[in-house]
Amino acid sequence: MNNQIWMMTSAFKPFKLEQIVDKAKEAGVQGLELCVFPRDSSRSDHVATHLDYENFGVEQAKKLLELFGREKLRFSVGSYVNLIGGDPAERASNQNHLLKLIRIAHLCGGDENDVKVGTFVGYNDELGVQDGGFEKNLYEYQRVFAPIIKYAEDLGVTIIYENCPMEGWRPSTWPVTFNNLPGTLAARKLMYALIPSMAHGETYDPSHDVWQHINPSDVIKATDLNRLHRVHVKATRNLRNQSSIYWGGMYPKQYVNDELAQKAGVPVPQHEWDRIPYEAMLPGFGGYDSMDWREFLETLMGIGFNKPFVIENEAAKSAHTGCPVATMQGFKAAVLCLAPIVWDLKVNQGYAFNDNRPELKITEKKDIPVVTVDKL
Repeated sequence: MNNQIWMMTSAFKPFKLEQIVDKAKEAGVQGLELCVFPRDSSRSDHVATHLDYENFGVEQAKKLLELFGREKLRFSVGSYVNLIGGDPAERASNQNHLLKLIRIAHLCGGDENDVKVGTFVGYNDELGVQDGGFEKNLYEYQRVFAPIIKYAEDLGVTIIYENCPMEGWRPSTWPVTFNNLPGTLAARKLMYALIPSMAHGETYDPSHDVWQHINPSDVIKATDLNRLHRVHVKATRNLRNQSSIYWGGMYPKQYVNDELAQKAGVPVPQHEWDRIPYEAMLPGFGGYDSMDWREFLETLMGIGFNKPFVIENEAAKSAHTGCPVATMQGFKAAVLCLAPIVWDLKVNQGYAFNDNRPELKITEKKDIPVVTVDKL
């Protein structure tokens, strides 16, 4: 029991990197998942850009490693956008952005320094609505990602997918809410079968399975530990309201015109994210959520998971308040919730991380040019 606890920097969008490092020290965490979203992305929720990806080279990598080494922190980079669907021009731009992050991770030591690249895969809805649409998306994923993963593998970098289905990523009139391919365990296993390389794996976020009424501990028991590189710490409170009573569990809340809905007395979505009846939370902050965190953490410890837990703060009572103090309170509460399970008890210190990590290596990587997907 000595897992690192990190913070994801999406909750600190207005802050400079040095300020976020100070926040990490204040919260008592051991690392950061640095959000490096493309600045021209059409995605506007939970996005931040905390590295200058357009002007990143050997010197920038050295300075970043020196900063994190000095502060005894570790880091990864991540961007979560649609890579196989959506507008074709933006799709290609997103793919090229992922290649820039792979290059950044490589210059920072890649797997040697445990610098991973977090991402979504996304979903091609034009294929998805066809007969056999899910399988067609799998093969589209294979077509797009096989050369990208080979590029990462050659550079000693691992790509890791998060399992958020992105249920609000389409208009509220869209009939389904599955918009990110690795949103189910079955999909992830099929993805690894299509591309066997170990240069890709996953970040598991239990909150996304909780609102689907799946026990995350059961998912972990069926997961290949060699593919699991991070766990996002985010909680979900399933709401007992009219949506679940009226719409059940087979369909998300569906849109019909307001006049008809009012005449029938039926709730309909008010915006694209108002499809599933739940509230985003952080464990240990603002009341109970709908998950047994002790069971989940003990399941992970029991199978030998020894990699970072990354707190992703999208909680309604914390980061979503817009109050920086409440944001930090949420992070600190989550750290304390995890600590008795993932850290050892020390005399006069309580539950504390035992920092026996090797020093970050200041790599001597030679600069490599930025590449684009059409050149792979």
